[in-house]
Amino acid sequence: MRFVRFMNTTAGRAVRVIAALAIIVGGLVSGGIAGWVVAAVGLVPLAAGIANVCLLARLFHAPVRGVVLSS
Repeated sequence: MRFVRFMNTTAGRAVRVIAALAIIVGGLVSGGIAGWVVAAVGLVPLAAGIANVCLLARLFHAPVRGVVLSS
């Protein structure tokens, strides 16, 4: 549960976006059809991070939308 709470924070959102970009770049660098498939799969966590949605939260009965902290 602590992991899902972290993933709903701003830092967790940044981790999701960076990890997704790494998956996409790794897929494109490896090349071939398998690399393209990996890159396409990397678009899912990238879109979720940009939209501030944690896709794993439903499995743990946590809020899906991330917490937006205002300064």
